[in-house]
Amino acid sequence: MKNLLIIFVTFLCFTSCENKNDYEINSDRNYEKSKISLQETEQKSPSSFIVAKGDQTKNFVGQTVIKGTVTNNAKIVTFKDIDVQISFYSKTGTLLEEDHETIYEMVKPGTTKKFKTKYFTPKGTASVGFKVMSAKF
Repeated sequence: MKNLLIIFVTFLCFTSCENKNDYEINSDRNYEKSKISLQETEQKSPSSFIVAKGDQTKNFVGQTVIKGTVTNNAKIVTFKDIDVQISFYSKTGTLLEEDHETIYEMVKPGTTKKFKTKYFTPKGTASVGFKVMSAKF
């Protein structure tokens, strides 16, 4: 009877250890699959994960000085060469002009980079809007 109990306990130990290893292997595989899936999603639509914003001032020459930031909200992908569309609006919200600025920086996940640029904006410009158009990874 004692031998039968020892054999049974040994059998339980081996089968439970094997199941645990299978679970760990499957868990690791699922994690890697989800990580690859998230990476693909971030790479397909960088404008969904990068936020550009900023404000404007005038300098003594009459140029509009734009100081802005780009923030990478992705979890895995590092973006670079970020193309930001800058839109100039009147007081009534009418689009006056659009221009593009490329930020030649590596922006790692969860980080923010500053940029500064100067424009001779159209007469009547009251506000500036920012939109990320594309980025490389």
